[in-house]
Amino acid sequence: MTNILTDILAIIGVVLNGLPQGLLALTFGFASIPTAMAFFIGAIGNTLTQSVAPISFQAETITYAGSAGKNRSERCTMIFFGAVIMALIGAFGLLTKIVDFIGEDIAFGMMAGVGIILTKAAMDMIKKDKLAGGVSLAAALITYFITRNDSNTLVYTIVISVVASCIANAIFKKEKENIVVVDDKFMRQKFTINANVIMGALGMVCLNIGSNISFGSITASMASSGNYNVDHLTLISSLADMGSSFFGGAPVESIISATASAPHPVWAGVAMMVVMGVILIMGVLPKISKYVPASSIAGFLFVLGIFKTVALDAPAALTANAAVGGSTLVVTAVTNPFLGMVAGIVVRMLGI
Repeated sequence: MTNILTDILAIIGVVLNGLPQGLLALTFGFASIPTAMAFFIGAIGNTLTQSVAPISFQAETITYAGSAGKNRSERCTMIFFGAVIMALIGAFGLLTKIVDFIGEDIAFGMMAGVGIILTKAAMDMIKKDKLAGGVSLAAALITYFITRNDSNTLVYTIVISVVASCIANAIFKKEKENIVVVDDKFMRQKFTINANVIMGALGMVCLNIGSNISFGSITASMASSGNYNVDHLTLISSLADMGSSFFGGAPVESIISATASAPHPVWAGVAMMVVMGVILIMGVLPKISKYVPASSIAGFLFVLGIFKTVALDAPAALTANAAVGGSTLVVTAVTNPFLGMVAGIVVRMLGI
């Protein structure tokens, strides 16, 4: 009975962490109901493979896709075609070979660069809505520094900062920019092909290579039983993204999940994905969004970008080869992860 209760608490914690990031996806115009398909695909995939690494909303990928694409059509197109490429990589077991080729300095450099992209997105939100964004940032920083030694610090940070932002808006501001969800239903998404989308898709591939390796391995290290294969994770998340984006939904990727530390890590992860899928398909998330200002996620993005991404990945990128890791980081931050990877490879070939 105690084990079941621990499983349930882990599931609730990961769901609570996922819902505000789902709100982030809505701010970029993704539909919530079609995204349920991604979670159900993930649940089926993990059941078949007995994988301990689940998938859920991931702020890094959501923010990158949302920033790289000009509208839902561009964003979903780059997610879909990026997922097709990643599915082939996973199906042929090529992910570890690719990481071995590009090296950890480039992989960490890409992730650190994405951390800067997250931070910039947070600052843009704060500039757009100083009340909601400012309160969110202050609450996130205070919560993080108080709970930073707790394994659930990001859960506390995201929940408290979003709630504080909502309360501040309710008290001090009668009118606020709410999150508006358009065409939130299963509807074939019209794809757009242009240079921006192609570069965005390649950037999605590079970002997911880094996140699948890092987030997946961290989650697997927490599990006491079950299986973990990064290529299985890549294939499952890619099929999930293809299903979701085809109908206008958001990307759903690998995460660092507390369900892996539960007594039954596989089934806790599967249950979490089923719960998230049910919440989305019932249309609950857009109802929550009516009471949540669009900039309420800014504080969490700032903390995630600076303290949990740049602060951890930048030193790792610079340790092996400062020139390679540094060039990858900077180019990723100002363009996208694909060009960042290319820059790192070029610098390495030049022997700098």
